Amino acid sequence: MDLRELTHHDVGSMWVINEQGLPGTGQVSKQQMAGLLNLSALSLGVFRDQELLGFVICLPPGTSYGSLNYAWFNQRFETFMYVDRIAVAQHHRDQGIGSMLYDEVIARSDEQGVPVAAEVKSRPPNPGSVRFHERFRFKQVGELHHQDKSVMMLLRA
Repeated sequence: MDLRELTHHDVGSMWVINEQGLPGTGQVSKQQMAGLLNLSALSLGVFRDQELLGFVICLPPGTSYGSLNYAWFNQRFETFMYVDRIAVAQHHRDQGIGSMLYDEVIARSDEQGVPVAAEVKSRPPNPGSVRFHERFRFKQVGELHHQDKSVMMLLRA
């Protein structure tokens, strides 16, 4: 498996994998996925041959991204690397791909001296994602309630 930066040629595959992750990942159109790629400070994919197996998109503070969860971090922290989404293709889960992606995100954040920000749905609960983030030493720093869901706000210093 190879880890490399994502390009706009990968957007179609990213979108398919993102759809497989619903409702854990936020639903976006292909155009919105391309827009996230444009805003990203870090966007990585794990590939086998030319097949995308999983990806992560991280945003810096202060972009035009309209997410309320992202805005929560912008209002409270000056520096961070925000994990907007991490997703692994359905038939490639439980093979260490998500961990491979987070290992690289954490290595890059350590190089830059910035914390990693993320969120996990708490209503409805997502225990698998909670366990995943706990393994990487994320700590809950808040909770944000939306009309039909709530999210735990996480930070890895």
